[in-house]
Amino acid sequence: MTADRVSPSDGSATARAFTVVEQLNPRFRDTDAMGHINNAVYITYLEVARQAYWRSLDGSAKYRNVPFILARVECDFRSEAMQHEVLELHIRCAWVGTKSFAFEYEVREQTTQRLAVAARTVQVCYDYATKQSMAVPPALRAALERFEGRPLVREVTG
Repeated sequence: MTADRVSPSDGSATARAFTVVEQLNPRFRDTDAMGHINNAVYITYLEVARQAYWRSLDGSAKYRNVPFILARVECDFRSEAMQHEVLELHIRCAWVGTKSFAFEYEVREQTTQRLAVAARTVQVCYDYATKQSMAVPPALRAALERFEGRPLVREVTG
């Protein structure tokens, strides 16, 4: 697996721009009885994408140092993916709030770029010593905005 930082050529944050793309070769164990990638496995694929993002952001493989926990997962299944296909896990940070931030994902078949899954996760910053949520550290917010190349203001809809 390889992680690539992907930026729009004009420097803008377009709807199609994802910051990191990780290649993934599904394993036989990822499939269901019909030979498709099982729905539940995609949650693990999102985790793989988060690890690649964190490695690219932090420049380290020390995933144990992440200051957040997963709080929410939304997953829309768009088309079937098969074990023999090479997949791409696209990820970007969507927004940063007071105590949480969101990642957006697309899982695509590499050759055709067919969309298999669109997803979003919300991570809550967490103090493991006190076992409580905490404010997003200013250094993390700044690093995410610098990495994404744009402000990550959460748009509140009513």
